[in-house]
Amino acid sequence: MPHIELPAGLPGIRGPMAFSPETARPLNDLVNALLRTNANRPESGLTEGERELIATYVSARNDCFFCQTIHGAIASHHLGDEDWSLVQSVKSDPASADISPKLKALLTIAGSVQQGGKQVTSEQVEAARAEGATDHDIHDTVLIAAAFCMFNRYVDGLATWAPNDPTLYRYRAQRVAEYGYTHEDHYMPPAELTT
Repeated sequence: MPHIELPAGLPGIRGPMAFSPETARPLNDLVNALLRTNANRPESGLTEGERELIATYVSARNDCFFCQTIHGAIASHHLGDEDWSLVQSVKSDPASADISPKLKALLTIAGSVQQGGKQVTSEQVEAARAEGATDHDIHDTVLIAAAFCMFNRYVDGLATWAPNDPTLYRYRAQRVAEYGYTHEDHYMPPAELTT
């Protein structure tokens, strides 16, 4: 049960965002900028699936069920990971996951950010560069990891509700992939998925 009275039926971060639309707008803008590729940022070398995996990994390390599940579903959608096995392997052991060496190095940085910004080392950054990460990739990884620590604490700090049905997360993943994070109704599943 949430610690404050949130709009009924809105899972995870959607409840607090509906409760406080004035803070929801900039938060949605931030997550859209961080997790979606943008034609205005051609220097970005991370795909949407990779960005979602970073968010998922940090959310799993923070034990935020809603965020790791929804962003894992979105990553799976982008990466064609229908059974979510890749996402599960990244959450449990990224070093042996079937991802690029560059993404493995960036996840090491993300994991350090999750522990505390000063935990990121020059050696970790150099290892990422050696695998082809650009300064923009490193920047975005650090910012995604830092932002998701905030998002995870927002969701769990208010004790928001999170459904267990993976069908709902798959539905929302498809809608987010299509419309982005600022589209208002992409989180609302059709009635047949909620009964």
